Amino acid sequence: MTSQEKIEILILDDEKQFTEELHEFLQKSGFESFETNTYPDARKVLDNHAIDLLILDVRLPGINGLDILKEVKILHPALEVVIISAHGDMDTVIKAMRLGAFDYLRKPFRHIDIQIVIERTKKYLHLQRKLRQVEERNSLISKTLEEKIDRHFIGVSQKIRKVFDAAITAAQYPDANVLITGESGTGKENIARIIHYSSGRKDHMFCAVNSSAITDSLLESEFFGHKKGSFTGAVADKMGFFEVCNQGTLFLDEIADMPLNLQAKILRATEEKVITRVGDTMPVKTDFRIVSSTNHDIEKRVEEHKFRLDLLHRLNTLHIHIPPLRERAEDIKPLVIHFTDFFGRKFNRPGLSVDKEVYKALEKYPFPGNIRELKNMVERAIILCKSDILTANDFPLKSHDHHPHGHGAHSTNLKIQEIELIRKALVSKHFNQKAAAEVLGITRDALIRKMKKYNLTIGKSEN
Repeated sequence: MTSQEKIEILILDDEKQFTEELHEFLQKSGFESFETNTYPDARKVLDNHAIDLLILDVRLPGINGLDILKEVKILHPALEVVIISAHGDMDTVIKAMRLGAFDYLRKPFRHIDIQIVIERTKKYLHLQRKLRQVEERNSLISKTLEEKIDRHFIGVSQKIRKVFDAAITAAQYPDANVLITGESGTGKENIARIIHYSSGRKDHMFCAVNSSAITDSLLESEFFGHKKGSFTGAVADKMGFFEVCNQGTLFLDEIADMPLNLQAKILRATEEKVITRVGDTMPVKTDFRIVSSTNHDIEKRVEEHKFRLDLLHRLNTLHIHIPPLRERAEDIKPLVIHFTDFFGRKFNRPGLSVDKEVYKALEKYPFPGNIRELKNMVERAIILCKSDILTANDFPLKSHDHHPHGHGAHSTNLKIQEIELIRKALVSKHFNQKAAAEVLGITRDALIRKMKKYNLTIGKSEN
């Protein structure tokens, strides 16, 4: 509710002259007002209109106003009630407040008195609506946790709720290492942050490291730190990730891509919780928990001798798998609503709505880039949309609208689609991997891995 929005007010009092005068005043003051003199008439108005505020006389013929208050608060819990009475019975006032009345006025009162009460109620209703919007946005985490992890976690499906429950369980065991698996774009780092900031380690460092992005020459220095003068460029002592994360969490993203020569050292540090900086001989104790993630079949990497089995066992104390978005289509609508609201505010386009046909189209799409791709789609749609309604035409999905039959066909078609999507993105962006990855809604590293997976070669040299 903005300050310009009208609130709807219902007056229930057996004095006809009183209700007519108050109704006329409220209408002239810019409020939407209804007047009734009996409770049956009031119930009809409540059933047919979204009443925000009920002005209720506590004494009506044949019925106690407190009984009405009790009933309407059950049937319409969001409704606020102001009690009015010509009698100064404080016991009645106290009972009314305990039953949920917002305020009390004694007759006779001035118009300015009721206006002040209504404005105060209006502010309260505004806060309540904002609270309900927060509660109804399908976020599985609290606002406080969202602020800490600087991320949202939206979903309604049983599958994503199961993932969230597993993360909260993992948080209760702050010394247990956790392995998070799932395709690129499913939100593995979100889960890692939820685990950290819901655990006893929340007041200490959360350090996210891309295991495949560190060059071989800096591997040991980055993880273990170094002593000043230990190598060219070591101009000062430096703590590594293990020391920085003392009492905190070290998140190793894309752990399956970690070079073998580092895996043995990571294993030893994880087991002993003691490290030695490069160029130093003094051991340093550090207490950290490792949460790692991968979008690879890590057991296959073990079979191919690309990942150490003993390290996998050490990292895999608890395992959380995030299903791809195509396997939990019921999460698409709340995610679209969330992203539309987010980018609508970002681009100063409030009030955007989404045509229901958009949801039908998106639920048939395989989403190789998962949530990251969906977010990219919504952002692009809002930028290009010329009206206040996002339609299916704003989401270019026609070439992917088909229904495979059977599990094998489903997997095969998804693979074919993914290869075709990657090729089209590369061609459309003149084989610039970074630009193609943005179109697909994935990272450049993820694109390169997929190209290797499908043996896709680059048609032109990159800039």
